[in-house]
Amino acid sequence: MSTIKVDVENKSVEHDGKTYRIQALAEDNYVVLLAGVPVGRIVYSFGAANGVPEGEGASEDTLYAIAEAWFAAAAET
Repeated sequence: MSTIKVDVENKSVEHDGKTYRIQALAEDNYVVLLAGVPVGRIVYSFGAANGVPEGEGASEDTLYAIAEAWFAAAAET
């Protein structure tokens, strides 16, 4: 697994050589975009980060890793 880089200010996450944009839907509920196309959602619920894929753009494991990194970084700001 590659290192995940999170930029909370610019709402982006770099993972496996791809840059994902994070767009808020509601508190602790975000859509993950790859090249402007929604690939899934990340949600922080009941103390756990979760990733839910929408289509074939990103795997559940990828979204889970993005969710964990995003919510950890966001909590620090």
